[in-house]
Amino acid sequence: MTVFELMRIGIPVTVLTDNMVAYLMSQGEISKVVVGADRILAKTGHVINKIGTLSAAVNAHYFKIPFYVAAPLSTVDMELTPENVVIEYRNEDEVHYVGRTRITPKGSKAVNPAFDITPPELVTGIITEKGVFSPSELAKFLFG
Repeated sequence: MTVFELMRIGIPVTVLTDNMVAYLMSQGEISKVVVGADRILAKTGHVINKIGTLSAAVNAHYFKIPFYVAAPLSTVDMELTPENVVIEYRNEDEVHYVGRTRITPKGSKAVNPAFDITPPELVTGIITEKGVFSPSELAKFLFG
């Protein structure tokens, strides 16, 4: 949905898959990263989002590319800490199959976490309807 919203207001967007990120960053083809968030932990600044977000953040940090999280303040959780986050694991068949075709050997195992946790030191800024904040500034804004 983020891509649709950005395009609707005239911001150029390029969509790519998770496994392309490091290569494109290494080639200077990515100038900044903007991701969404399912939850932002107010107490610590950690970001809970779809799997692959942490990898993008680590790569952005390595290549010195700004990494932003765009999310409404309604995604901020005032109580949760990283230690209390339970990561959902989805059915391993989502990894084993494309449509009805199995793409992995029978008997092989797969893991399929749906989300990951990005630490605040990898986040350049959090873009909200009230402004752009560093993770620590967001906590100060929210808690006073």
